[in-house]
Amino acid sequence: MLLIHCPYCEEERSELEFRWAGEAHIARPDNISAISDEEFAEFFFLRNNEKGLTYERWRHIHGCGRFFNAARDTVSDKFLMTYKAGLPKQPIPAAAKAEAIAEEKTIETWEQTEGDAR
Repeated sequence: MLLIHCPYCEEERSELEFRWAGEAHIARPDNISAISDEEFAEFFFLRNNEKGLTYERWRHIHGCGRFFNAARDTVSDKFLMTYKAGLPKQPIPAAAKAEAIAEEKTIETWEQTEGDAR
């Protein structure tokens, strides 16, 4: 069973209590009524869906009900960190990086996203 840490409840709970809510930190248009149909389709439907480290939104649906952000490795399905919604993209802690590298996760994904987290 996968355990996910809720940053609001401050507990690790079963994955069954949570729901995935898409990619995190998406730049939303300021005036959505002013964008073209193509721009709207790109914003609304297209996501990166990258292999490796991703930043996602989750909801503790059967707990506090709140949304939060998580950094997760899609290769291993391991959650590296969670943090409250509304905060900017957080850098991955050195301990989580070291653990992922020790578990032979893909180094390329760390290098690609490390610049985005700064």
